[in-house]
Amino acid sequence: MLIADRYELDDLPLSRGGMGAVHGGYDKHLDRRVAVKFLHWPGGSDDELEQRFVREARILARLEHPGAPVLYDFGAHEGRLFQVMQFIDGVTVADLVSEHGPVPVPWAASVAAQACAVLSAAHALGICHRDLKPTNLMLCPDGSVKVLDFGLAILRESDLAQFTRAGQILGTPAYMAPEQIQRGAAGPASDLYALGCVLHEMLTGRQLFTGPTAYAVFDRQVKELPPDVPGLPPALNQLLQDVLEKAPERRPADATVLYDRLLPFVTDLPPLPGFLDPTPSPARMYSQAAGRLP
Repeated sequence: MLIADRYELDDLPLSRGGMGAVHGGYDKHLDRRVAVKFLHWPGGSDDELEQRFVREARILARLEHPGAPVLYDFGAHEGRLFQVMQFIDGVTVADLVSEHGPVPVPWAASVAAQACAVLSAAHALGICHRDLKPTNLMLCPDGSVKVLDFGLAILRESDLAQFTRAGQILGTPAYMAPEQIQRGAAGPASDLYALGCVLHEMLTGRQLFTGPTAYAVFDRQVKELPPDVPGLPPALNQLLQDVLEKAPERRPADATVLYDRLLPFVTDLPPLPGFLDPTPSPARMYSQAAGRLP
């Protein structure tokens, strides 16, 4: 299929989500691979989904961080909105855990620290992701991490009423902070809690809180404390306990504080055969040099 007289889409989607399907594609004008996300809605148009889709595009355009996909274009084709984004080559953290099992501590810390860097930039712009989970974190062949799918993101706390229907709880139960479940309130601390759930899952190879229904998971998120992970350094277990505090004010103060606590564990990263490209990465060379700046 050709859209906007320039984007040739692959027949089968790369993924499907709550708001749409993502297709691989090719930009004929600029001779490059792209990803095209189409909005879909069951049984006809949905004004709220359209508003979310437009909001997601504006957030991506505003974020401008190497840990988030670049938005190239936005438009409509045959009445359906679409976004054209940077094509990201890699595997999701969900796939990594599914195939690898528990992730080595240095890599789990690296993935979480890189996600913190993106969250720090987003939170500084007043952006709250609200749906951070393993399928929305992608590990690229050079070891860098991309935070995907800002479809549930909000720009300000005041957006919450506009983009949340009465009685509707938005997010993924296994990664939702207690305040999201109990009050529908989401802020930077909620993103840190979700990242804590992801980090715990990377270190153990299994979801932290599960249950036969969404409400069973909600109940555990609100009431149960996370168990320590055997074999971890005590400081890392303490970090998990802190970021998974039920009260948001008791979690690390912000994503930068959490990043600083994760960074000491990002040492002596072992190979991840089948997931990473062992050849030197120009992007990593750049980031390492830039990281030495005062």
